[in-house]
Amino acid sequence: MSLQLSIEIDLPVIAYALLGILTFIQLYYILFVYGKLALYKVKSYQQQITLSPVSVIICARNEHDNLEKFLPVVLTQDYPDFEVIVVNDCSSDESKWLLQGLEKEYAHLRIVEIKEHIQLKHSKKFALTLGIKAAKHDKLILTDADCQPDSNLWLKEMSGAFNEGKEIVLGYSPYFKTEGFLNKVVRFETTHTAMSYLSYALKRNTYMGVGRNLAYTKTLFFRGKGFNAHMHIKSGDDDLFVNNNATPTNVNLSIHPDAHVYSEAKSSWKAYNKQKARHVGASTLYKNKHKRMLGTQLISAVLFYLMVIVCLSLSPSLWYFGAGAYLLRLISQLIVFNSIYKKLAVKDLLIWLPLLDLFYYFYICINGLFNRHKKQASWK
Repeated sequence: MSLQLSIEIDLPVIAYALLGILTFIQLYYILFVYGKLALYKVKSYQQQITLSPVSVIICARNEHDNLEKFLPVVLTQDYPDFEVIVVNDCSSDESKWLLQGLEKEYAHLRIVEIKEHIQLKHSKKFALTLGIKAAKHDKLILTDADCQPDSNLWLKEMSGAFNEGKEIVLGYSPYFKTEGFLNKVVRFETTHTAMSYLSYALKRNTYMGVGRNLAYTKTLFFRGKGFNAHMHIKSGDDDLFVNNNATPTNVNLSIHPDAHVYSEAKSSWKAYNKQKARHVGASTLYKNKHKRMLGTQLISAVLFYLMVIVCLSLSPSLWYFGAGAYLLRLISQLIVFNSIYKKLAVKDLLIWLPLLDLFYYFYICINGLFNRHKKQASWK
């Protein structure tokens, strides 16, 4: 009887102790990791006196409509000397004819054609490597066929960030805002990913970048042997390349509003789940220190929510401790994220933070469990 009473008394104590530890872990990430980005003063690089020639590389497979819609925005950038290389990767639509027409109109557009071969099944990394080999200039700026720079000063902002010996420039690529809960989820997840990799870059611990808006030098690409270290998986042409080649001193950020590159978000849960499944495999190849730091952040957030529920269930009379921990974390998020969301142009999501944050962490865990070892069928 006394043993049973002891267990009943100790369980709530243990639960609240664990909640306290998890709260402090979460506050560390919010205040001392994301806080770096919240306090960061956004810089503009478009006024650089000298702007070196750059090569823009876009890989496209059956992207006729997107190329027709977005490629002219890239081709008409306000930049003194640049080329745009489009790698038309085995497209079966009308992309070839569209590109040939644009090539006649824009002298700085160059096309690399990859023809389908029944014995050759390749990933985006192969197409991107061909584009990089074809590039005339050392500074490479990457984006996708379904992306639209928000300004004609995009190239100036990205290229200008190659200062003081920087070899990698991390940009930011949000999604267009539309109606519906899915769009909010997609934009929140993208924002969360961006503020994570940007914050760690500011801490000189860069672990990834996003290929929709990313730049690095051709010299770095070949010095690091391209994608050889992870050619066996289809994803990772952006995050794994950065993970393998970033150092504490060779990375810069370019997140001025003129440097933003927008993309259209998936419009169905099926398409979004397929997209996230492609991204899961790459994270397993991150450096161990990055897997530990990201895993701790994710697991502690999920356990935090679960422990709040456990504490309130075990000892409803002490509800104010559980509620206090939740509110402390939420208020800290609202204060820090308010500044970040302004920088990343998603201020409208702040009011949805309590719901989206909860949904995000459990969705990421479930998605990772189901797709961690699933074979990737395509780079698209």
